Amino acid sequence: MNAGVVEEVPVPHGRLTVETTGGPGAGTVALVHAGVADRRSWDGVVPALAERYRVVTHDLRGFGDSPPPSAPYSDAEDLLAVLEAAGAGPTFLVGNSYGGRVALEAAGLAPERVAGLALLAAPLPDHDWSAAVAGYADAEEAALERGDLDLAVSLNLDMWVRGPVRSWDAALRGHAAAVREAVRVSLVNQHLTDRHGVSALPELLDGLGGWDVPTLVAHGEADVPDFRVIAERLAGAIPGARLRALAGVGHLIPVEQPATTAALLLDFLAERGRAG
Repeated sequence: MNAGVVEEVPVPHGRLTVETTGGPGAGTVALVHAGVADRRSWDGVVPALAERYRVVTHDLRGFGDSPPPSAPYSDAEDLLAVLEAAGAGPTFLVGNSYGGRVALEAAGLAPERVAGLALLAAPLPDHDWSAAVAGYADAEEAALERGDLDLAVSLNLDMWVRGPVRSWDAALRGHAAAVREAVRVSLVNQHLTDRHGVSALPELLDGLGGWDVPTLVAHGEADVPDFRVIAERLAGAIPGARLRALAGVGHLIPVEQPATTAALLLDFLAERGRAG
C-alpha cells in the first residue's frame, strides 16, 4: 500500500486538504467525515480499503486543515470537485453522519459519478428531531453565545461519542480524545459554515424512489435513536438499499469500530463491482 499523499485542491473561493492513499486497484472510494470530526476519523479504516482501492479523504471547509468558507459554497459540489481533481470515474461514496448527508446529496446531483453509496448514521434535513437532540442543539448554541467553547466541545463529545445509553469508560474516553481537537476546530468555524453553506438535498429527497444507486445504510444501536429512524427511512426509500444495525456501536462508527467498518465496506464494494 502506498503512503497517503496530502495535497490542496482548489474549489470556488477556497481550497480543500485532500489525502489519497493506495493505487488505482479496483477503483476509487471517497470517505466523507462527520460534522464532529475530520478526515483523520477514517485513519483506522483506510489501510484495509487501500489494499484494493484508491481511497480519497478530505477535510470539509472549516474542518481539519481546510480553511473555513468566505462565500456561499456546497459541500456536495466540493466533494464532486475533489473527485474531478483525482481523475476518478464512478466512485463509491461513503459518509459518516453529516458526511453521509454530503455523499447522499452528491449522488443526487451527479448519479453518473457514483458507483455505490454507503451512509453510516446519516442525518436528513427534514427529520423531526427528538427532544434529546433539540436540547443538545440548544445547549450548544447557548454555550457558543456565551463564548464557552470548552462546554460546547464537552456537549458534543457527550452526545456523539458517549451517546444516550452508555457510560464513559476508557475506550469511549479514548475515542473522545481522538476527535476532541476536530470538534473544537469545527465549532470555532461553525458560524461561517452555517452562514455560507448551501444544500440542494431537500429538493432531491422526493426523488429517492427513482434512484438507481447501490446503497448500504447503517446505524449504531448505541447511537441516538433518531438515526435508526432515519436509516430505516432511507433504506425504505432507496430501491434495493441494504440496512445494517451495528450492535454496541455509537454515532462515530469508523472511529469506534474501524475494523468492523472496513469489513462492512469491503463486503459491500466486492458485491457492487468495480468503481472508476
